Amino acid sequence: MPRIAMISVTDERMGRESYQALADGLDASFTGLAEASGWTVDRLAAGVLGERGLQRAVAGTDAIVLMGGEDVHPSFYGGDLEYEGGGVHEERADAAQIALVHRALETGTPLLGICRGQQLVNVALGGGLHQHIGFEGLHRQHPETGGMVEHGLAVVTGGALDGLALRPVRSSHHQAVSTLGAGLRVAATAEDGVVEALEHESGSLVTVQWHPEHPLGDAAGLAALLGLLARERVLAAA
Repeated sequence: MPRIAMISVTDERMGRESYQALADGLDASFTGLAEASGWTVDRLAAGVLGERGLQRAVAGTDAIVLMGGEDVHPSFYGGDLEYEGGGVHEERADAAQIALVHRALETGTPLLGICRGQQLVNVALGGGLHQHIGFEGLHRQHPETGGMVEHGLAVVTGGALDGLALRPVRSSHHQAVSTLGAGLRVAATAEDGVVEALEHESGSLVTVQWHPEHPLGDAAGLAALLGLLARERVLAAA
């Protein structure tokens, strides 16, 4: 079975146990859905392993997924250090994942970024972020209502997601892609124009701003995204 490295920010958030439980739940949901699609999942924590440890841990894996989590530290994209909605940052994880994005592109390893994963990929390739698009609205509900909000997509014709059966998606984020990183192009947007998916010109990298792994989300949509990784894995091996 092909192996996919599922990379979270960290596996222990002292004093933020409720957020850790949410992240663990999404990781578990992704694992179950990926295994149902024929993958063996290796769970790794970038903040624990660091740059070198993460590089060693993913060696030999067939694909990579960068999961959601904390905001990327503004120092990595020249943003304001103080901004509305800012919270805890995990700079060790940021640096390790940024290095991994470059390594994945160098080796042609298929990579999927989810939520923070999309923002991290864009930053890794020199792009920028809108630091705060709001806590409530099209992309996020108040935490007391569950956080996630469902909305539609406008998929770019001829892009990586064109032709995939994607239902309305579930999102929860207060930041979004602004300027695009090198080699990236928009693959889907929300009705308000916020970038919902990116693809790299190499074909080996796709990111989404929503949470396809959410237990109440679109399981078929995640299976389709994993299918893109599987296809790129075959092409890379050819």
